[in-house]
Amino acid sequence: MEDNFDRASVPVVTAYVDPSCPFAWITSRWLMEVGRLRPIDLRFEVMSLSVLNEDRELEPWYRAFNDRAWGPARVCVAAAVHHGPAALARLYPALGRRIHDEGDKDFATVVPAALVEAGLPADLADASHRSDLDPQMRAGTAKARQLVGEDLGTPTVVVDGVAFFGPVLTSIPRGEEALRVFDGARLLAGCRAFSELKRARSDGLSFA
Repeated sequence: MEDNFDRASVPVVTAYVDPSCPFAWITSRWLMEVGRLRPIDLRFEVMSLSVLNEDRELEPWYRAFNDRAWGPARVCVAAAVHHGPAALARLYPALGRRIHDEGDKDFATVVPAALVEAGLPADLADASHRSDLDPQMRAGTAKARQLVGEDLGTPTVVVDGVAFFGPVLTSIPRGEEALRVFDGARLLAGCRAFSELKRARSDGLSFA
């Protein structure tokens, strides 16, 4: 961690994430690595793949994924609504480690275990089935859309008010590479003329 810095210059970094999304998890882990090495004010908000894709025609496997993704996202929204952003900052990593690092897709067991780790009430697990939380989830998703535009997904990242979709990563940059990626993404996003940079994925996902 850098010792000498102007606290007023610490960037506020907001990651819009869906707990079921592996790409959002990798990006969040990269941002956590940046935060380990450099002062940033890292925050999380929920944007829902289920909301983004509810009216789209999808391949059957991806429709099934989106239909299941409502539950964990609702629990994250409930944690933020009832216990504040700090609760979400604890719960999201606890969910991500189980769902992605450990590959446990049994949300009925994953969610209660993550709530325990995050120090949150066990009855928040009931939020998985509460559609009354969907307006808040839609509002978070709409906020991300307003910042980036319609052609977006998870992750969406905002650095000091500058928003962009991505970066979409297949593994977690570490050390100096993490900082270079952060500085590069921030530089590109700060250029109003910049719109898109993309290439085909050739590697499988790694959460190591």
